[in-house]
Amino acid sequence: MARLELVGLSKRYGDQYAVREASLRVEQGELVVLLGPSGCGKTTTLRMIAGFVEATAGRVLLGDRDVTRLPPYRRNTGMVFQGYALFPHLTAADNVAFGLEMRRVPAADRRRRIDEVLRLVRLEGLAGRLPRQLSGGQQQRVALARALVIEPDVLLLDEPLSNLDAKLRQEVRVEIRQLQRRLGITTVMVTHDQEEALTMADRLVVMSHGEIQQVGTQRDLYERPRNRFVAGFVGRTNFFAGTLDASGVFRTDGGLTIRCGAGGPGRRLLVLRPEKIAIGHAPPGDVSNSHPGTVEFASYLGAVTEYHVRLASGETVMVQSANQVVGAGGEMALGARVHVAWPAEACLVMADGEPDARPVSGRP
Repeated sequence: MARLELVGLSKRYGDQYAVREASLRVEQGELVVLLGPSGCGKTTTLRMIAGFVEATAGRVLLGDRDVTRLPPYRRNTGMVFQGYALFPHLTAADNVAFGLEMRRVPAADRRRRIDEVLRLVRLEGLAGRLPRQLSGGQQQRVALARALVIEPDVLLLDEPLSNLDAKLRQEVRVEIRQLQRRLGITTVMVTHDQEEALTMADRLVVMSHGEIQQVGTQRDLYERPRNRFVAGFVGRTNFFAGTLDASGVFRTDGGLTIRCGAGGPGRRLLVLRPEKIAIGHAPPGDVSNSHPGTVEFASYLGAVTEYHVRLASGETVMVQSANQVVGAGGEMALGARVHVAWPAEACLVMADGEPDARPVSGRP
């Protein structure tokens, strides 16, 4: 196990950058998740770490070793592919053995390590089965065992749960996280699933258009997003464009007045998370911001109900209200006249514009 560091890592195809100047440090035993939409460069970054894609510029460091120009088999990384890439004609045990055979590990040591890792992923009774005789979750564990059995310095996971159904994904992601913590193995995982990333990561790396937009903990990215892209991608949010004055009053382009506290005056973007907004039939008491509106949309989501409320300014605000007591009569019907309210400290004001083009350092 080792520390992983990317220094100005780039991949260019012709005139187009797939990844541009990515710098990131992953400490020993840390699980870092690369999160972003399809085509943002996260899988290309992972494959450059593994050595399957050659970097155009920059360096990949594993511990004290510069492995940038080394082939994959000399980097000692273990990778779980999105489609698992199991050999269909080999048993679970033989699939796990493949990397050890390529490394010419003696037969006795090979059998011991295979037995240990299959026990670790709870597949010891299924060693003789072919992939087609295993469930999706069991195939995923075989792929994980194959990556772990070579005792890699870094474990790389490329959308490892995307082929599983929703319920099984929830179970397996907990298993992977517990196993990673128990082994203390440095891990980099790629996903586009926000819930998956928030559940598993020590730190998140949000990417867009081949560039790292922000690196931080789940709370950092949710409560203190660096730009509009991060605020919109990590969780649900309301955006208001407008102008902030020196007294801390924000006036939206639609004419809504919002008290939001301190901030540099000028053209700004106001970010407001939907769960920080209260909704009721009557105006609240002493709250910084209170506005009447009409319920235009309501969706019951189990733990919360999401409302879209059109305000007098013509703008719509999204509200998420916790469903705490069954039959409490707190539901808001479509067309109902309501009041929405939130404190000034719930507002986050940032520069109005697209994500910065400057690369972001990924040091903890």
